[in-house]
Order: sequence, then structure tokens, then C-alpha cells
Amino acid sequence: MHYTDDNRRHFAMPLGGLGTGTVALAGNGALRQWQLHNVGNHEAHVPDSFFALRLSRVEPPLDEVRLLQGPPLTPSNTPLVTDDVVPVSEQQLYDVIRPIGPTKVTATYPQARVEYETDLPIELSLDVFNPLVPGDAAASSQPVVGFTFTLHNPGPIALHGKLAAALQNTVGWDGITPINGTSCSLYGGNTNRVRKADWTSVVFENGSLSGDHPGAGQVVLAADGEAFVHPQWNRPEEFVAFLNGPVTAASGASAPGSTWNGGLAVPFQLEPGESKQFRFLIAWHFPNRYVDFNQFGPHPDYGHSRFWLGNAYTRRTPDAVAAAEYFIENWDELEHRTTQWTAAFDNSTLPGETGARIAALAADIRTPTVFRTAQGDVLGFEGVLGASTVMWGGRYGGSCPLNCTHVWNYEQTLSRLFPSLEQNMRDTEYDVMQAPEGYIPHRVRAPLYFKQLWDVVIGGPEEPALDGMLGTVLKTYREVRQGAGLDWLRHRWPNVVRLLDHIHTKWLRNDVLRGIQPSTHDIDLCGVNSFMGTLWLAALRSAEEMALLLGEDPKHYRTLFETGSTAYDELLFTGEYYRQILDPDETRDFQWGDGCLADQLVGQWWAHQLDLGYILPEDHVRTALRNVVRHNLRAGFHDFEHPYRVFADGDDTGLLMCTWPHGGRPEVPTRYCDEVWTGSEYQVAAHCLYEGLADEGMSVLQGLWARYDGTRRNPFNPIECGDHYIRNAAGWSVLEALTGYRHNAITNTITFAPMKLARQADAWSFPFVTNTGWTTATYTSGTLTLACQSGYLDLTTVHVDGTPHEVNARLIPGNPLII
Repeated sequence: MHYTDDNRRHFAMPLGGLGTGTVALAGNGALRQWQLHNVGNHEAHVPDSFFALRLSRVEPPLDEVRLLQGPPLTPSNTPLVTDDVVPVSEQQLYDVIRPIGPTKVTATYPQARVEYETDLPIELSLDVFNPLVPGDAAASSQPVVGFTFTLHNPGPIALHGKLAAALQNTVGWDGITPINGTSCSLYGGNTNRVRKADWTSVVFENGSLSGDHPGAGQVVLAADGEAFVHPQWNRPEEFVAFLNGPVTAASGASAPGSTWNGGLAVPFQLEPGESKQFRFLIAWHFPNRYVDFNQFGPHPDYGHSRFWLGNAYTRRTPDAVAAAEYFIENWDELEHRTTQWTAAFDNSTLPGETGARIAALAADIRTPTVFRTAQGDVLGFEGVLGASTVMWGGRYGGSCPLNCTHVWNYEQTLSRLFPSLEQNMRDTEYDVMQAPEGYIPHRVRAPLYFKQLWDVVIGGPEEPALDGMLGTVLKTYREVRQGAGLDWLRHRWPNVVRLLDHIHTKWLRNDVLRGIQPSTHDIDLCGVNSFMGTLWLAALRSAEEMALLLGEDPKHYRTLFETGSTAYDELLFTGEYYRQILDPDETRDFQWGDGCLADQLVGQWWAHQLDLGYILPEDHVRTALRNVVRHNLRAGFHDFEHPYRVFADGDDTGLLMCTWPHGGRPEVPTRYCDEVWTGSEYQVAAHCLYEGLADEGMSVLQGLWARYDGTRRNPFNPIECGDHYIRNAAGWSVLEALTGYRHNAITNTITFAPMKLARQADAWSFPFVTNTGWTTATYTSGTLTLACQSGYLDLTTVHVDGTPHEVNARLIPGNPLII
């Protein structure tokens, strides 16, 4: 996608691997949101960290130093977001080094190109990336960002100069405490050393810190080939002087409360018409992660204990130097494998901007929302604290820890791109979180050996969330279909049975779930409702399928499903949509009654993804979904009252969580009813596409994408209860709904049935991911070509538009299968 003019205002693409932390590329080419410690903080800024150019020419005389970033754009003041905020130190830098000129950004996550407009007699651009290879967690967990500058001399006269990079030594910093120039109370004892090999590096360290210090670690700034080095300096004016000639570097460790900046400058000569490329990188290594966030549940006195979690990525290399060396050695391969992935979306037949939007979903799981401990356990917040969470959780760190089952019910991206990591989350739910009685609290406490949230008030909601437990069953079957294997299922089946027995005993009355039903709305639902009901029906169908795989008798689950499906439909379907009914003695507070809930068919969305068929009558499902969009999709919010958080305003289009098209709104309606959640929008849109409701599905998506087009919100930062909110990762199901893609690793079967809008003259192309690798599918002139790009793919049967093809093949890169 192209980002120009105002669309660059909120553009901030996070660059970093799985669980490594990130730094964001802003729309003007600046580096912002420094989160290398993997501590969420969009306000974190590291001063004096930039790229610059000194350009010279003998005749006619020319000698200019320019900052390689464009002028900042005026903030939009959009509610609850800060991606447009220009840090003070960046603004101050413009007074020292003149910006080169406006920028234009082209990006498909995790790659971006910045093109600079300038009045200088040179053409230049920047390509930036961090490796992303679906199915290869190690390749996708690199704590490195690579930068490639391309310089071209279009004129008749030779040019020369220096291409430079500057970075501050932040070893010892916590990612939160403000930095003023090179001053910060956490600094002191910092040293920068020069390392020369094939690349020239500045290695940023702090030998005064103990090995278990939270900020202990190492950062590397490196440039390809020979470079001039200014290893230790304080002010950007000193770096400009270095670009203009030899200067003397400071020596020794930094004084208490201060640090050093360091920088490199690569000399170049460009003859008329000549182009050259220059590579730089930033690598980091911070091995100490602690439980430095407030957790839900009781808060005992921890005494002097510090609970160490560590970071998985630091186990692969001993320090940042080694991480940089590995990246340099494998740069071409990692960039090629990443480009294959982004090109598969850029060259797909997915409609409009869909390809780039789907690719951007991978950012959700590679921000500080998700991390991996040194033991490899996958832990996730709901999001990253920020402007939308200041009312309760502050601005820094992770939002709503940890592994919240009801919010992660929507997430599909991690499960598709890295199935083994998603499987780890199921292991945590069963081995750590599940109580002896069978229920599963909706949050896990870290470290995982800590006492879990059994028989205590949790928070958001207070009791274990029923929708989260039902989702665990669904996700278990999903993991089996994605390759977890029957042995894993046999091991987990007793856990599933205990969980379903608990739900059955506590909530099932007269074929439906009744009573207090804690939910993702952070309140207790009650009565009979299809939000919880469809999750229950889909869970029963999943249990039936898992029982069949294990040779168990599935009749119990089948009977519960059939009676439940009939009861829910008869009780709730109004002829227009599915309502909620309450018993006379049940509270009306925080319920919706006759309202139209956006997520009323969330279980059917799950059922389509798991190939479970319809759990309610097909015609009723389609009618209800069509009316959800008709009643809840709102265009324009100028006259709309926002009692909670503002996620859509002004001229925005967004899907409201609940409306009352025929009146009857309770005095205290269901919480968040007047909000617009991107995760629910993706869920509803994908479900519409599954049902063939293309106009309805695309209208929801287009409204969502227009809100997050960079003008007023960041296309890589969905907000809800925090930035980079994981519910947004429901969006991966849009790809599968559009393409009719389903994969069953148990039978090695793949199905394709693309919708008309995902085809071009009956030809189609798109990527898909399995548990063993990823592949592109291209159909043209009646021929399907499956080209494995990474890993491998075992196939027995391929279904294309309803026609089965027996193939019995193993696909590997370079050996496509043609059907």
C-alpha cells in the first residue's frame, strides 16, 4: 500500500521479531516508539537516533548535511491514539539538521520503502525490514532491523559524501523513564566500542550493570564495509561536525545519569548515472524480563522476590554482536524469504487493499502484546497500554495480563502463522490454568509456577469467563486440525472432557446455557443468548469430532448439540436476528434483551473455520447476519454519544457492538454496546463472506480500513483496551473466507473455493499457511499450481471449487505441484 501526504501522519510500522521488542518506522522516515526491551510504550523515544546524509560536489559547489526524514505532520488529535505524536527530541533535531524533504512510503508488512523528495541533485530511497517467515519461528524472531539505502546520481556531475547513522546507547534504560538528550537517571557507566570486520560496528554496552539487571544487555549499530566512526558524543551538533571532518571522540564510561551517542558514516562516490546501495542494521539483546506488570487477582506481598521470565530470543545468540553477525550472514536469504511472503500478497487476486491489510495482521503478534519466556512459553497481554487505557491501567506496559482466553478467542493470526506457538498456549491452559474442578480461569499468572486464579475474584469479568472456556475447546480442535496430532489430542482429551463436564453441570438447563455467564464484555451475561449459545454449540460439535478421531462414543455431544441447536433457534430467533431472553428474576443491567448484538453468531464463525457445518438453521444465520450489518454498521458519528471509549468518530464508518433497532434499550445496557471493536468487525465481516454476503462483508471491512488508513489512525495499531489489541487478529479469517481455504492436517486435505471478488477473470492467486510451511496457490486456465515457498506440505487430496483431486504428494520449495 502507498502512504502519501496525510496518510503518513499515523503511519508507524513496528519492526521486530516474535517476542523481541520493536522500533517503529514513522511515515516521515523517522524511528519512533523505541520498545527494544519489549515494554509497551508508544511514547518511548530515544533521542539522537537517526540517519543523515552529507552530499558534496566540487563544481558547481555543493556541501549539504540533511536529516534523512521528512518534516513532521501536524497531529490529528484523534481520540485515544498517539501514533501521530512527534517526540520533542525529534522536533529539536530539526533545528540542528534540516530535513531532506517530503516522503512517500510503500509498505506491505514487514517491509517498507521510503522515497525521499529533495531539492538536492540526488535520488535516494530506504528499504527496511525485519524477517517474517510463516512457520519458522526462529527466522521470525530476529532482534534486528535491516536498512538498505539506494543512492542514485541522475545528473551529469559526480557526487560524493557520507551516508550516516546515529544511535544512543540505551543499555540500562527501562523503556519508560523519559530521556533528555543523553541524560536519564538510569544511565551511567555506558561505553561504546568500535568493532571492525567485514562490517563496521559500534557496540553499545554498560559494564557497570549486574548480569540480572533489568536493563542489562547490548545494542549494535553496524554498516556494511569500511566506515568512519564517531563512537562517543553527546549532542547532534557534534555528529554534524564529525560528518564535516575529523573530530575527537570522548573516552571512558559515561558519568552517572548520562550516556553516550555513537555513529557511523560510510563514504561514497557517485559518478553520473551511477547507483549504489548501502546496508545498515540495528541489533539488540536484552535477556532479563521480569514480572514488572500488575496482574489480576490477589496481590500478596512478594517481599524481595523478583520473578524472572527471560526472553526466548536471547537463548539463540549470546549477545547482540552474535545476533548481528547471524543476520549479516543470512541477510540475503532472510530478505528473500520475507519478500516472497509480502510479494504473495502484493501479487494476489485478493480485492483492493485486502492483501496488504491481511499481511499487516502479523504485526499484532510481533509487538509487545506478545512475548516468549526463556523457557519458550508464549504469553500475551490483551494489548499494549496507551492512550485508550489511561483511565485504569496507565500508559506503559502490557494491558490486561495474561493469555486472556475470552479476548484471545478472536485471535487467529498466531494460530495460522505459527501453529506450534499457539499450541503452547493450549498446553498452558490445561497444564497450568485448569482447576481441579475442570474450569479454566480466563487469565494466567506469571511465572507459571505461581498460584493460579482458582476460587478468587479475577477481574474483567470477576468469575472465570464462560466464553473463554468454550473457546478453549474450539481452539483445541483447531490445533488438532492444524497438525498438533492425535497423540497430543489423546493427552489433552481428559482435560477437554473435564472442562465440558464442568460447563454442562454448572450452566446447562433445559438444553441451553442459563444463569450467570461471565463474558468478554467484562460483565456477567445471563438469560439465554446466542453469543454464548453458539460458542457452546460449536464446542459440542468440536467435541464430537474429537471423540470420533479418538474412537470414543460421540453420541453424548451429538445429542446435546441437536437439542441445544433446536432450543436456541426456537427461543431466540425473531425472524430478523437472534435476541436475548431473560427470566423474570434476572437483572436487566448490562444485558441487551431485544437488541441486535454484533457478535450474536460468533460460534457460527468458529464453526465455518473448523468445517463443522451449520450449528443453527442456515437461512436464519444468513438473515440474522445480514441484519447485523443493516442495523449496526453506522456511517458518521458526529451526533453520536460515546459513553465509553471513542474508537470511531466524525465521518468514520464502524460496526457498533449492539443496537436496538426496534427500541427497548435497557437503562443500563450491555457494556461497550456503543463502541466499535475491530476484532468484532473482522469476525462479522469474515462471517458475512463465509455466507456469501459479499457486499455486507466488504462494507464492514472498508469502513474499518478507512478508519485505519494512516490519516487518523495507524494501519498497524488497532486499539481497544490498549494499542495493538489482539482481538484484531480475528482478521486472518477474512483471508480464508474470501478464498474458501480450509486445511485438515489429519487427512492432509486442502480445500479452495474462492469467492468471485477474490478472482480475476476466473484466475486467482494467494498464499496459505499450514503447520509445516507456506505455499502459494495459483489457478489459471483451469490449472492449479501449488508452489511451496518454505518448509514442506504433505497432501493427499485437494478440493478445487467442489472437485476433489487425489495427489498423494509432498511439496517442497522449487518443486511445484500442478493439478
